[in-house]
Amino acid sequence: MAKKIIIVGNSSSGKSSLAQKIAEVYQIPYLDLDTIAWESGLTPQRRSFDDACADIVEFMESNAHWIIEGCYGDLIASVSNHANHLIFLNPDIAVCLDNCRQRPWEKHKYDSLEAQNANLEMLISWIKQYPHGDDEFSLVAHGQIFKTFEGNKVEYNHNWEEKEVFSWLNPLD
Repeated sequence: MAKKIIIVGNSSSGKSSLAQKIAEVYQIPYLDLDTIAWESGLTPQRRSFDDACADIVEFMESNAHWIIEGCYGDLIASVSNHANHLIFLNPDIAVCLDNCRQRPWEKHKYDSLEAQNANLEMLISWIKQYPHGDDEFSLVAHGQIFKTFEGNKVEYNHNWEEKEVFSWLNPLD
């Protein structure tokens, strides 16, 4: 069976690192939605929903197996019916904040570690809002995606552990 995996959760919940690990183990491509959700430029501005969805569809159609990860509930929900696995990373806010402060430089998102660290306070604020919001980035939105997903799904309420994730994924081959 083709592996078509969606990973959703709060900022700094471990989505990118988990996607990278699964991609490495299974030798399949992954799409970090941060790379398509925003217009390039100095002032952050969301791309149109339709343009971002078109990029996601192109990615899915170009790959038999894939991983898509992000906190964009609207984008995830629009393509979740194409996935057969859903991983919801839902650790405590304190865990996400700790992960955020220890985040390595994400070269695909920032020109430098300094540029990344310049966004740290904004990201910390974003993380803290997660359980209280009702937008597409919120716990409510991600919980609804998880609840309605009809494929194989799992929720982790702690930092993911490699052995745990792969013992769940491997029997589903």
